[in-house]
Amino acid sequence: MTAEPALRRLDLGWFVRPGSETGDGEPRVEPALCYLVRRGDDLVLFDTGIGTADPETDAHYRPYRRPLGAALAGAGVAAADISLVVNCHMHFDHIGGNPLFPGTPIVVQSAELSAARGGGHSPEHLVGFPGARYEELSGEAEVLPGVWVVPTPGHTVGHQSLVVRRADGTVVLAGQTHTSASAFAAAQLAAVAVGDGARPPLPAPDPWVARLLAFDPRRILFAHDAAVWEPLA
Repeated sequence: MTAEPALRRLDLGWFVRPGSETGDGEPRVEPALCYLVRRGDDLVLFDTGIGTADPETDAHYRPYRRPLGAALAGAGVAAADISLVVNCHMHFDHIGGNPLFPGTPIVVQSAELSAARGGGHSPEHLVGFPGARYEELSGEAEVLPGVWVVPTPGHTVGHQSLVVRRADGTVVLAGQTHTSASAFAAAQLAAVAVGDGARPPLPAPDPWVARLLAFDPRRILFAHDAAVWEPLA
């Protein structure tokens, strides 16, 4: 295997976000995307797809689930080949395949795991499954050479992103920091405007936006948008 990390996006289905959650009153169909990162002999899986929650949640979001095992097989790997799982956060649509990984380290922010175990945040069967093995972080960490976990709270208290250094440019897997690449672009430009001394009123970007941009990313990919953010220059 090459030492250069390869990255592959996996399609794990979709769900319908109701108009009450989209901001414009119109329902929107959104993909459920996860990412496979190869780093030397290690394979990292970022998110694991839409899990089962309860009948009310399914009626609300009307999900179509593509089995993670089939998606991995399409990429030429199996669940047993995964060295490390990283969930951007622990809502049901990002941890659905976690029970396929008993004994495999699952990297999570301590605040997120605490919320997941507190009830009402995550389905218990997707969190406390037999053999669940969590590696808790309280901040930023380089989990493999050139692969960083960076806290990006907002959507949830313990949301995190994955930064992958590559010879052809850094890639950020931003999960659900934003609902779309366009929303991130707006936040990035807000940070630029603030840095350039633009006069208020201005939107207040989350402080971690500057941290992600400090990695000089060439591409940023998201969990619920197939579009990709790239720098203007």
